[in-house]
Amino acid sequence: MPSAAFGIDLGTGNIKIYNNADGMIMREKNMIAIMNKKELFAYGDAAFEMFEKAPGNIKISYPLSFGVIADIKNMQTVLRCFINELTHNKNSGADYYIAVPTDVTEVEKRAFYDLVSDANVKAKKIMVVEKAIADGLGLNIDVKTSQGVMIVNIGFETTEISILSLGGIVLSKLIKVGGRKFDEAIRGAIRKEYNLVIGEKTAEKVKVSLNELSEEDVDAVVYGRDIVTGLPVERKIPTDLVDMCLSELVENIVDSIKVILERTPPELSADIYRHGIFLTGGSAHMHNLDLHISRGTNLKVNLAEDSIDSVANGLARVIKDDNFRSVAYAIEGMSR
Repeated sequence: MPSAAFGIDLGTGNIKIYNNADGMIMREKNMIAIMNKKELFAYGDAAFEMFEKAPGNIKISYPLSFGVIADIKNMQTVLRCFINELTHNKNSGADYYIAVPTDVTEVEKRAFYDLVSDANVKAKKIMVVEKAIADGLGLNIDVKTSQGVMIVNIGFETTEISILSLGGIVLSKLIKVGGRKFDEAIRGAIRKEYNLVIGEKTAEKVKVSLNELSEEDVDAVVYGRDIVTGLPVERKIPTDLVDMCLSELVENIVDSIKVILERTPPELSADIYRHGIFLTGGSAHMHNLDLHISRGTNLKVNLAEDSIDSVANGLARVIKDDNFRSVAYAIEGMSR
């Protein structure tokens, strides 16, 4: 019987954990609610339900910020709670494979290792996999061949653009544009146009429902507080306004992709031209995003179906398939 193993994709917005005991991926919001500054009140989806609604003595936060660990103590608490849930409080020790961004400092990478080693989850072995490599494996790409692959992962607070070849990362760039920035842009446009203040969760719902609203040719309905009267109101928001306010952020992503393409060796560029760009991440399915990137780069864009879980699916392949085990490495001493 294979030893117990978990594949952990720590996203700023969502935490995804693959459990090889049942072959399932658990996905929940990466949030924690602390009451009176010290007592754990809720975590995961339960904490997200309270977000923007909690009283002053309950602080709700994301332990990660822009893809790196900002609050290691709370992140350890969240991880420990989820592992206990998955093992029904019978964790007898396991191997841990954790995905880390490439374009971060060595200290920030080390924090991912320390997170697991100090979280009291009985880690037998801790291995690290570059996030873009796991992404490629999750998209059923054989990342160990010499063909060049471009992966664009659009997450909650960051977009990671990577060129893969021969099981490694040739180029990588992490930019601070993601789903949360899109939400902020929607909130700003509605405030400016309608003198209406809406919450983060409302803006996210508008963003997520854009595809459906555009197909049905109906306006988005939002609820918020009128700045002038201070009263709660309902407003209809045209989808064109939302598309317009997001266009500048989409252009930022396209420009960053072009920068990476300009630095890509010619032989790898030829591969990318043939196969196109692979678009993944929790915010990849935003309305017409793949079309905008395709127009901006003149390349085919392959939109991942299971984009939010692609990294976790890739970690699952590393755990299950000995052929891909070599892409994981121990981070102790910061050497492969």
